[in-house]
Amino acid sequence: MFRTPLTLFRTLAIAEAISWTLLITGLILRATADLSIAVTIGGGIHGFVFLAYGATAVLVALNQRWGFGPAAVAIVSAIIPYATVPTELWLHRTGRLRGAWRLEAGDDPRDARPLDRLLRFSLRRPWVLGILIVLAVALIFVVLLVVGPPGGKD
Repeated sequence: MFRTPLTLFRTLAIAEAISWTLLITGLILRATADLSIAVTIGGGIHGFVFLAYGATAVLVALNQRWGFGPAAVAIVSAIIPYATVPTELWLHRTGRLRGAWRLEAGDDPRDARPLDRLLRFSLRRPWVLGILIVLAVALIFVVLLVVGPPGGKD
């Protein structure tokens, strides 16, 4: 399904935009119809997708060897409603999402770095990598739920 960094990144960028819609809809329903549960549901979904998008941005940035700037833009774009879609378009248009997953070492000296070796090891085991990412996102999500929402609880 996610045979290239482009397909994975694009899918999560769109999912993040959709999750913003769910959160904003929940906020509107809470304000107009006194449905606090709508924010709980929309916010929960948005929070999980937000974290998954961030993990995806880091993974793709490492695979594509982005510098700090493009990686930071990709990650920070999740904070601004709907900004992940134009960010994905920009990254695609500038060629930063071009190419395949780096499963094998090449001639680049950076391929000998421990981080690059770990990346290749993980990418060759996509199910293990996927499970580890989901578990990490779930753990962060649970910690954030325990800490509470920004600005405190209603």
